[in-house]
Amino acid sequence: MKMTTKKQITSLVTGGAGFIGSHVVDNLIHMGHKVIVLDDLSGGFKENVNEKAELIVGSITKQSLLSQLFNRYNFNYVYHIAAYAAEGLSHFIRHFNYENNLVGSINLINQSVKHNINRFIFTSSIAVYGSNQTPMVETLTPHPEDPYGISKYAIELDLKAAHELFGLNYTIFRPHNVYGERQNLSDPYRNVLGIFINNMMKGKPMTIFGDGKQTRAFTHIDDVAPHIANSINVSGTRNQIFNIGSDTPYSVLELAEIISESMNVPAKVKHLPARNEVTHAFSDHSKFKKTFNVKQTTDLKEGIKKMIQWSHDIGPQQPTEFRHPIEITKNLPPSWSSLLEKNG
Repeated sequence: MKMTTKKQITSLVTGGAGFIGSHVVDNLIHMGHKVIVLDDLSGGFKENVNEKAELIVGSITKQSLLSQLFNRYNFNYVYHIAAYAAEGLSHFIRHFNYENNLVGSINLINQSVKHNINRFIFTSSIAVYGSNQTPMVETLTPHPEDPYGISKYAIELDLKAAHELFGLNYTIFRPHNVYGERQNLSDPYRNVLGIFINNMMKGKPMTIFGDGKQTRAFTHIDDVAPHIANSINVSGTRNQIFNIGSDTPYSVLELAEIISESMNVPAKVKHLPARNEVTHAFSDHSKFKKTFNVKQTTDLKEGIKKMIQWSHDIGPQQPTEFRHPIEITKNLPPSWSSLLEKNG
């Protein structure tokens, strides 16, 4: 009797050389998937990519490239993680934000519809909620307040429309303030833990916009990436939206204190003028915990210790300039001006 072999699942991971994406890739490899990574390396690094995955250097904004990839690999699943996730900076790079985060995503959705993929897994953001009541729950009507959040919400709406008309199945995650190993320490515009730890390693103060009383819940990568990867195998996740992350909010000042204690270095804080941002942002995760059977998440102090150890291993990083023209300089935070290329 002739034996039949089960065909290997093939998944596309956009942004798979970046922080969250590379961890999702690791989990998919562990699950037995053939993984193709598409990343333009604007915020990711080749060394982050699992050696068992195939890296294609390119952008989701290139429709011809996406068409070639979908035709060549016949993907079963698309994990769309690629984005330039700088909420504050997105006000000043509006065209860049929408072209890369929104239009690029629509290119992926178009190909996914044409090729009848099994599911489109999308990492959105709690930025879609804006200044909403806290804790933010999935039943709230989103009111994003920055171009980054607006683009994420628009993609969510487009996925719902694509499902209704074309039958494209999706799962949407709204993570927030994810930190951990492989976070880009050289990015001075986003990822507050990375900025704080990098500054501390260089003997520089931790810079805080405003009074530091704004609150966030910080989520270790181990509490996010495995669930995103495995969501296709969890019942009740098809065509659903999930907040994903930790429950306990901390002020930015409290975060600075925890990092200084963990690094055994006296806290040095420099306050900068307040910027336009949501003051309090943290989510309810009841739906996620019930569906994914999650009992607990990583304690912030323990997660920070792991990230600090990794950060010491790679050493302090020099801040990198944003490599594209700033489109609007009006009301640009002064602390960013010297780091940005103002070519536009």
